[in-house]
Amino acid sequence: MQKSAVMAPPPPRTIQEMKLPVVMMRDIMIKTMFRKNVTMVSEMAKAICLPLQVTQELVDLSREQRLLEATGTLNANSGNEMGYQLTDLGKNRALDALAQSEYFGPMPVPLEVYREQVKRQSIRNMQITRARLEAAMGHLVLPPELIGNLGPAVTAGRSILMYGPPGNGKSSISNGIRDALGDKIYVPRAIEYAGQVITVYDPIVHSAAIEEEQDPTSLRRVTRFDTRYVKCERPTVITGGELTLDMLDLVYNPTARTYQAPLQLKSTGGIFIVDDLGRQSEPPQALVNRWIVPLEENKDILALQSGEKFEVPFDTLVVFSTNFHPNEIFDQAALRRIFFKIKIDGPNQEIFLKIFAMVAKKRNIKLDEASLIHLLKTKYPTIDNTFANYQPIFLIDQMIAICDFEGIPHQMRPDLVDRAWANMFVVDETIVR
Repeated sequence: MQKSAVMAPPPPRTIQEMKLPVVMMRDIMIKTMFRKNVTMVSEMAKAICLPLQVTQELVDLSREQRLLEATGTLNANSGNEMGYQLTDLGKNRALDALAQSEYFGPMPVPLEVYREQVKRQSIRNMQITRARLEAAMGHLVLPPELIGNLGPAVTAGRSILMYGPPGNGKSSISNGIRDALGDKIYVPRAIEYAGQVITVYDPIVHSAAIEEEQDPTSLRRVTRFDTRYVKCERPTVITGGELTLDMLDLVYNPTARTYQAPLQLKSTGGIFIVDDLGRQSEPPQALVNRWIVPLEENKDILALQSGEKFEVPFDTLVVFSTNFHPNEIFDQAALRRIFFKIKIDGPNQEIFLKIFAMVAKKRNIKLDEASLIHLLKTKYPTIDNTFANYQPIFLIDQMIAICDFEGIPHQMRPDLVDRAWANMFVVDETIVR
């Protein structure tokens, strides 16, 4: 269970509470009207994700500046709302503003305001119980002591290094940690710093919670939270061999003149999983060096195109997963900064057999005693009885594929074990070309 429910960001009630430059807000609204052809205040409010009263303030301000004018007609379909349109002066201003930045739509959240929301929903406020972690890992057969090691690491919300031989479930365990979090947080659609807009919400990374739709024209409409945010599951970013250092920098779009948040900022309040560490084009030491300040100080440093650097919150559980021994890829200074180091070993024979039986049951294939004895007494001694968690799935799926090809019922037999085993390893030999 979490220590306390996440507090929602309160909706702003006035322009002053927005803490954004008034000209910026006005320009985003008239750019949105220009691009989306919205004319009603309720439509504008929904498009720029602000309450009706704040949107009306911006409309009134724009009318005073002769950028907007009332159309003089009431729309019966919109609760008899008055319609508005851009004046010629307003259209010119919209075009000038679009030339400076193509951004329109949801009003951004000032970085300083977002920092406060990050504190309210910090991943370090989570408390994962043993029962909850075991439930999230229920599809895995794990040694009891492993849950005991993982639990404090997840609850601390710091950083975890999982290492060990390949094929033993490090990636599956990482996903289980993600599933154990379970609650929801508020992700800003965009944030603002020094007049620059940085988009954060990403449907690929963020899974939006289903919210009850309300009639935007209803006088009884209740805004439960600031709709510049999207209520989401705690985010999970998973990267593997494709991770490069520049993916951790702001992404600037020179055409739109806007920025996109880097992966670690999108994962704020959630988990960032670096899978297969050591397979990236960047040296593992260089990747970890990039995380040293964030991991130690709970803040990251990003840079604008101008070169100006600024701090953003770093509130992410970072999980590094590698098949290498940590001493092979890190120096001691880097290892010291990773809070928890957990070795994920292969199973012993007892756990291997449990996994084998569980997979066989799922695949609806009957266990065969002669095949198991053949496997344990004849095959595994050839590889020094080195068991791995992936092997039961591999061997059983191979036998099923062979049975399908031969046109026989799914079954285990010692000769099928031999054929499946032959595909699990490649013979070490020199190929003459």
